[in-house]
Amino acid sequence: MLIFFAPVLVGLFVYSYALIDPNLTLINHPLWVSFRDPLVYFGYYQRQTSTIVYILLLFLLFLFHWHFVKNYKRHSLWKIIGIISFFSVLSYPFLSHDLFNYIFDAKILTFYGDNPYTHIPGSYPNDEWIRFMHWTHRSYPYGPVFLPLTLVPSFLGFGKFILNFLFFKLLNFIFYGLGVYILNKMDKKWAMIFATSPLIIVEGLMNAHNDLIGVVLAFIGIYLLSRSKTMYSRIFFLASVGIKYLTLPVLFLGDKTIKWNKLLFMIQIGIVLYLSFTSDLRPWYFLTIFAFLPLFPKQIHNFSFFFTGLLISYYPFIRFGNWEQMSIKYSIVYVAFGLNIAYLLARKYYFVKK
Repeated sequence: MLIFFAPVLVGLFVYSYALIDPNLTLINHPLWVSFRDPLVYFGYYQRQTSTIVYILLLFLLFLFHWHFVKNYKRHSLWKIIGIISFFSVLSYPFLSHDLFNYIFDAKILTFYGDNPYTHIPGSYPNDEWIRFMHWTHRSYPYGPVFLPLTLVPSFLGFGKFILNFLFFKLLNFIFYGLGVYILNKMDKKWAMIFATSPLIIVEGLMNAHNDLIGVVLAFIGIYLLSRSKTMYSRIFFLASVGIKYLTLPVLFLGDKTIKWNKLLFMIQIGIVLYLSFTSDLRPWYFLTIFAFLPLFPKQIHNFSFFFTGLLISYYPFIRFGNWEQMSIKYSIVYVAFGLNIAYLLARKYYFVKK
């Protein structure tokens, strides 16, 4: 099965460079240019075909996810994540500019010696890297735990953009592998749900959102809590919240208090939905729901189709190059949620009848 799964990941890797920022030159080598230019033309000037390819790749990714989870005992977990990690780390964050924000925010401290909480990227207008950023007018918006983590790849990058790009991608890969390892110690199926989820692969690894790091720190906290190491678990819960604050409910998780934990799970979902419908629907916010995977694996896996639908909601951006068609974006999410619910009801009716 891996021989069929690998081409899908290769396709996603190649496709990601179809939407690379035209201002960004990762490598000046002629071979790279000959690889990039046809893809950029395809992504920016053949948008209808590009959109079809993107949706097809997501659909295949979802099918493989469902297969691997259903047959998790038959497949090597580490071979699967090895293939996923290799192509995801090398891919371009084609659906978000947040990775470039992380890189520049760390550079404010490591290169300029300033505090990113008090200095904005716009304060350095002559810096060439600022061309790849969005939101240059804001100060550092993330928690105090994430900034020290980003200093490591920033120092190792030695001021070279391509090295910073790769090392920041590797940071998410390390936490992804750690998350799979911790979940596998508890239950291999949980690890497979996390490792092969399309939302985790695209938003957590390819787009490299820091929400993934907060989720993995929550995994460690839950694992320690299940071993009655309450004090240490609280430290990791606090660290999870210190990444981006969105995982705040995990801070109050208790051992063997199912109703209380279920309430916190609902609060986490409520926070994500509130942010999605009061500001803008950002699919990567839903990564934080995976923080509760060791507690509610069945419920999270049951909504895999909806999570994939969140990725399809990028349709207006890929098809038209902007977010002006917001009604289409929300319509896609509503339809995906409705289809997911319909499937669950049909499955329940089938088994009851059987």
